[in-house]
Amino acid sequence: MTEAAELLPIWDRALGAYLGLALGDALGATLEFMTAREIAQAYAAQGGVHRHITGGGWLRLAPGQVTDDTTMSLALGDGLLRGQALGRPFDTGLIADAFAAWWRAKPVDCGNTCRRGIARYLRDGSLQGPPNEADGGNGALMRNLPAVLATLGDDAAFERVSLAQARITHHHPQSDAAVLGIGHLLRRQLAGADAEAMARHVADWVAAEPDFRFERYPGRASAYVVDTVQTVLHAFTRHAGFEDAVVAAVNRGEDADTTGALVGMLAGARCGAGALPRRWLSRLQTATRQAITDQTGALLALARTFQPR
Repeated sequence: MTEAAELLPIWDRALGAYLGLALGDALGATLEFMTAREIAQAYAAQGGVHRHITGGGWLRLAPGQVTDDTTMSLALGDGLLRGQALGRPFDTGLIADAFAAWWRAKPVDCGNTCRRGIARYLRDGSLQGPPNEADGGNGALMRNLPAVLATLGDDAAFERVSLAQARITHHHPQSDAAVLGIGHLLRRQLAGADAEAMARHVADWVAAEPDFRFERYPGRASAYVVDTVQTVLHAFTRHAGFEDAVVAAVNRGEDADTTGALVGMLAGARCGAGALPRRWLSRLQTATRQAITDQTGALLALARTFQPR
């Protein structure tokens, strides 16, 4: 088998994860800050379920437009690739610079904790703040996909880069645990783990980190990282199909763009880009789709460059 043939499955799963993140973001943004009851009432004519990428929501997005979940991920990827180009691989300062450039470009949305962390970096150059109880949100988790792709094959680099990028804005033990736990779950899915192996890994992780237990599912889908992880695991483990999993997550409302993005990431890695819903992909803005495709290939190439021999 040629090297290109060997890389094709991982490329399909990686692109599926990244596009899946954007699709979940675009679908869920319409419902952000709504409750599940409000969603059921608003979409009564569609069976009480939102399942079409239409834009709108509190941000008044265009159809197929994404939020900070996707654009901050792309910013992280840009920082990682700039490090490669400058001969400074995985340089946290370059990642922080990329976040600052993203913020200065006036993104459509920016969470308070991300804003506070970026402002601190611009003020004093520090690459992490002190541990803070207010940093238990999901902003570091939502954007970590590029760190996973850039470090495939290197466990130590994955953990180091993931925590470094996270703590630029979020320094909290539950945030750290979620970033690493969901990251390890994604790495296994990208490697082609089957459903049984994934279920075992989820069970082992939740046993080790009982804060994230989702049996019985508490039903909260807020930006608090524990609520986010519980919603993501509940939707991902109960729905084998990509669309079913993402629809289940976003219709919980609350921080629906982020729960949708993370479920889309995991479910997209499971099914691959070739199996993503065509009607959703056709709605995703062309520039976003192209940026994701280009960055996926570049990050996988970066992973091969620094993979231990």
